[in-house]
Amino acid sequence: QVYLVESGGGLVQAGGSLRLVCAASGRTSARNINMAWFRQAPGKEREFVGANKWNTRTLYADFVKGRFIISRENDKTTMYLQMNSLEPEDTAVYFCAAGAGWGTISSVYAYWGQGTQVTVSS
Repeated sequence: QVYLVESGGGLVQAGGSLRLVCAASGRTSARNINMAWFRQAPGKEREFVGANKWNTRTLYADFVKGRFIISRENDKTTMYLQMNSLEPEDTAVYFCAAGAGWGTISSVYAYWGQGTQVTVSS
Protein backbone atom coordinates (compact mmCIF):
# COMPACT_ATOMS: atom_id res chain seq x y z
CA GLN A 1 0.00 0.00 0.00
CA VAL A 2 1.19 3.47 -0.86
CA TYR A 3 -0.25 6.49 0.89
CA LEU A 4 -0.34 9.88 -0.80
CA VAL A 5 -0.93 13.23 0.85
CA GLU A 6 -1.28 16.45 -1.12
CA SER A 7 -0.75 19.94 0.24
CA GLY A 8 -0.19 23.46 -1.01
CA GLY A 9 -3.57 24.30 -2.46
CA GLY A 10 -5.33 27.57 -1.79
CA LEU A 11 -6.77 30.75 -3.23
CA VAL A 12 -4.70 32.80 -5.66
CA GLN A 13 -5.38 35.62 -8.09
CA ALA A 14 -5.16 35.07 -11.83
CA GLY A 15 -1.56 35.29 -12.98
CA GLY A 16 -0.27 34.05 -9.63
CA SER A 17 1.56 30.88 -8.68
CA LEU A 18 1.12 27.92 -6.36
CA ARG A 19 3.25 24.89 -5.60
CA LEU A 20 1.52 21.66 -4.75
CA VAL A 21 3.28 18.90 -2.88
CA CYS A 22 2.55 15.18 -2.90
CA ALA A 23 4.24 13.06 -0.26
CA ALA A 24 4.27 9.30 -0.73
CA SER A 25 4.76 6.82 2.12
CA GLY A 26 4.14 3.19 2.88
CA ARG A 27 5.91 0.55 0.90
CA THR A 28 9.59 1.26 0.21
CA SER A 29 8.88 0.57 -3.44
CA ALA A 30 7.15 3.94 -3.38
CA ARG A 31 10.50 5.21 -4.57
CA ASN A 32 10.12 3.27 -7.78
CA ILE A 33 6.59 4.13 -8.69
CA ASN A 34 5.33 6.50 -11.29
CA MET A 35 3.49 9.56 -10.01
CA ALA A 36 1.01 11.87 -11.64
CA TRP A 37 -1.25 14.86 -11.09
CA PHE A 38 -4.89 14.96 -12.10
CA ARG A 39 -7.52 17.60 -11.48
CA GLN A 40 -11.29 17.76 -11.33
CA ALA A 41 -13.36 20.89 -11.64
CA PRO A 42 -17.00 21.03 -10.44
CA GLY A 43 -19.28 19.26 -12.88
CA LYS A 44 -16.39 18.00 -15.00
CA GLU A 45 -14.55 14.73 -15.32
CA ARG A 46 -11.17 14.18 -13.77
CA GLU A 47 -8.44 15.16 -16.23
CA PHE A 48 -4.74 14.47 -16.57
CA VAL A 49 -2.35 17.30 -15.71
CA GLY A 50 1.08 15.66 -15.84
CA ALA A 51 3.10 12.64 -14.80
CA ASN A 52 6.62 11.71 -13.81
CA LYS A 53 8.12 8.31 -14.63
CA TRP A 54 10.71 7.17 -12.09
CA ASN A 55 12.14 10.68 -12.14
CA THR A 56 13.42 10.05 -15.66
CA ARG A 57 10.67 11.40 -17.89
CA THR A 58 7.83 13.90 -17.52
CA LEU A 59 4.65 14.18 -19.54
CA TYR A 60 2.22 17.12 -19.55
CA ALA A 61 -1.30 17.76 -20.74
CA ASP A 62 -1.60 20.16 -23.66
CA PHE A 63 -3.42 22.79 -21.63
CA VAL A 64 -0.39 23.20 -19.35
CA LYS A 65 1.31 25.18 -22.15
CA GLY A 66 4.58 25.40 -20.27
CA ARG A 67 2.96 26.98 -17.22
CA PHE A 68 3.31 23.98 -14.89
CA ILE A 69 6.43 22.07 -13.90
CA ILE A 70 6.54 18.65 -12.24
CA SER A 71 9.56 17.62 -10.23
CA ARG A 72 10.48 14.96 -7.71
CA GLU A 73 12.92 14.74 -4.87
CA ASN A 74 15.95 12.52 -5.41
CA ASP A 75 14.46 9.90 -3.11
CA LYS A 76 11.43 9.99 -5.44
CA THR A 77 8.88 9.92 -2.62
CA THR A 78 7.92 13.58 -2.89
CA MET A 79 6.55 15.16 -6.05
CA TYR A 80 5.87 18.81 -6.74
CA LEU A 81 3.60 20.65 -9.14
CA GLN A 82 4.76 24.22 -9.67
CA MET A 83 1.90 26.14 -11.26
CA ASN A 84 2.58 29.55 -12.78
CA SER A 85 0.43 32.02 -14.70
CA LEU A 86 -2.68 30.50 -13.17
CA GLU A 87 -6.02 31.13 -14.82
CA PRO A 88 -9.56 30.88 -13.39
CA GLU A 89 -9.99 27.82 -15.60
CA ASP A 90 -7.35 26.09 -13.47
CA THR A 91 -9.72 26.08 -10.50
CA ALA A 92 -10.19 22.45 -9.44
CA VAL A 93 -9.35 19.83 -6.87
CA TYR A 94 -5.89 18.55 -7.69
CA PHE A 95 -5.13 14.90 -6.99
CA CYS A 96 -1.85 13.07 -6.70
CA ALA A 97 -1.78 9.55 -8.12
CA ALA A 98 0.83 6.81 -8.12
CA GLY A 99 1.37 3.27 -9.28
CA ALA A 100 3.27 0.92 -11.50
CA GLY A 101 1.38 2.12 -14.54
CA TRP A 102 2.25 5.13 -16.63
CA GLY A 103 0.27 7.42 -18.87
CA THR A 104 -2.55 9.92 -19.06
CA ILE A 105 -5.41 7.63 -18.07
CA SER A 106 -6.47 7.70 -14.42
CA SER A 107 -7.20 3.98 -14.25
CA VAL A 108 -3.53 3.05 -14.63
CA TYR A 109 -2.73 4.54 -11.24
CA ALA A 110 -3.58 2.38 -8.22
CA TYR A 111 -3.09 4.88 -5.43
CA TRP A 112 -4.69 8.29 -4.93
CA GLY A 113 -4.49 11.13 -2.47
CA GLN A 114 -7.46 12.96 -1.03
CA GLY A 115 -6.95 16.04 -3.18
CA THR A 116 -6.21 19.68 -2.52
CA GLN A 117 -8.38 22.59 -3.64
CA VAL A 118 -6.94 25.23 -5.94
CA THR A 119 -9.07 28.31 -6.56
CA VAL A 120 -7.99 31.01 -8.99
CA SER A 121 -9.90 34.27 -8.81
CA SER A 122 -10.25 36.61 -11.79
